[in-house]
Amino acid sequence: METSGRIFLSYSHPDKDWAKELSKHLEKQGFRVFLDDESLLPGVNWRLEVGKALESADAMVVLISPASARSPSVQQDIGYALGAERFQDRLIPVEVEPTQDYPWVLRQLEWIKTGGDIARAGDQIARILQAAGEPDIHAGAR
Repeated sequence: METSGRIFLSYSHPDKDWAKELSKHLEKQGFRVFLDDESLLPGVNWRLEVGKALESADAMVVLISPASARSPSVQQDIGYALGAERFQDRLIPVEVEPTQDYPWVLRQLEWIKTGGDIARAGDQIARILQAAGEPDIHAGAR
């Protein structure tokens, strides 16, 4: 599989284990994943490094859960992605745990609903990103 895209993975820290497993799955498929918990070293300027990661990312995957719905950092990440043209059709919400309290703007996007199957989520993300540029890239994400 020939991929080399950079993915910014936005999540709330209670979902960290899910994020780490998804990151591993995506990396096995050839993607480079920014996961703050593993990508940032102690003592670095966290905000600066997150900003650099957002600037260099080709796509953003947002893990949706009750915790992420309340997270100001996740809200900021989503706002950034919505304002950046390069994330058009490359902002991918993944439901980790059902919630009705997610940002209203995400209602306009197709979500990946996996029932907790991380490998399935990774496969769907890979298909979506490989199809980017084709019409209706989210058609197979259900």
